Amino acid sequence: MRLFTAGQITKLVGVWMLFIAQDWLVLDLTDNSATALGLVTALQFTPVLLLTLYGGKLADRFDKQKLLVLCNCVFAVLALGLGVLIATHLVVLWHVYAFAAAVGMTSAIETPTRQAFWSELVEPELLPNALSLGSATFNVARLVGPAIAGVLIAWIGTGPVILVTGVMAILAVLLQLRIRPADLLRKPPGNVAARDARVIDGLRYVWGRPDLVLVMTLVLVLGLMAFNFQLTLAVLAKTVFHTGAEAFGLITSALAAGALCGALVAALRRNRPSVYAVLLSAILFATFETVLGFAPTFWLAIVLAVPTGFFMIYFAQAANQRVQLGVDPQFRGRVMALHVLVFFGTTPVGAPLIGWIAEEYGARASIWLGGLASLACTLVVALVQLRRSHATVLLHLRPRPHLHVTEPGSDGSPALELRMPATVR
Repeated sequence: MRLFTAGQITKLVGVWMLFIAQDWLVLDLTDNSATALGLVTALQFTPVLLLTLYGGKLADRFDKQKLLVLCNCVFAVLALGLGVLIATHLVVLWHVYAFAAAVGMTSAIETPTRQAFWSELVEPELLPNALSLGSATFNVARLVGPAIAGVLIAWIGTGPVILVTGVMAILAVLLQLRIRPADLLRKPPGNVAARDARVIDGLRYVWGRPDLVLVMTLVLVLGLMAFNFQLTLAVLAKTVFHTGAEAFGLITSALAAGALCGALVAALRRNRPSVYAVLLSAILFATFETVLGFAPTFWLAIVLAVPTGFFMIYFAQAANQRVQLGVDPQFRGRVMALHVLVFFGTTPVGAPLIGWIAEEYGARASIWLGGLASLACTLVVALVQLRRSHATVLLHLRPRPHLHVTEPGSDGSPALELRMPATVR
């Protein structure tokens, strides 16, 4: 567990450094074109749309540890190759396009495999904490990576920064290789269920689970419209507030700082989160993103980025835990692949659309329109859930403001009562 976590934070800090360097490189090569940046983002995530379900099948069928090592080796080679092109002044825009697509293909296999691998590291009763640790690791990297990248880009340039990310991926591989297979909690290799794992069976399993369908619908909508900060914050920092790479790293780090707090709060959860916890966090995330889009100054945008990041990751983690803790182990890889698909696979559609909005109507509009559309769709899903479950919602002001949701049992008595804070204290 310690070796895997250390390897992940090393690799992910490098990934976020690479994303910042890649985005800044595209803006430099295209004279600040938001459309080109959206296209790079789309190319990076299109393989997720095409290959993630197959990646989940591989995760259920083969050794997850070996798959992760292979994917990280490929990532290291790609990063070192692009870094050399930039450092030797040979890079052109199509090189970045090809690199983004290749990284996307690697991620399409690595991401569902990594999500499913957590279940082999800990006992089932510790899985919620392990998932929260994974989320916290991701957000520590998201906090530290952009800040380091912003300083290093200004100091040594994008090429050397990307070379460093390749070295960090190699270090992650070395740590992962030290994990002993005998210490993992896994079924014997070559079992019948693994050999017969099919993508269609995973899809049928999810379709027969309305609780999973609802969560994935929310993830689909918010992934399409709201989770585009890699694109929108870069354009906002450079074209609206007219700042440099350091300031871009600062606002991204503010978002990640809030996200880290959200991950740590989510780590306190011991059981599968309720559907209402997922819905409420989605509503608050969409609301704060909408407000962020209207921020008149750079420093106010940084302040608003913190609660936006908090509820962004709290929603993402609640959705992830509701899916992971509600599936049969033999379907986990394929179900998590579908979860990753609806989360990241919408980016090839959403990123060019958001990039076009940013270029035509400004970076602010690309943020608040995404938040407002997400809020409207989430409220519709919440109403559908309340009507289907015949739940009642009451707002209580004492002893502190909170929502009280009650679902009746078959005899009309309260079968489920949930108390959720209406404000964050």
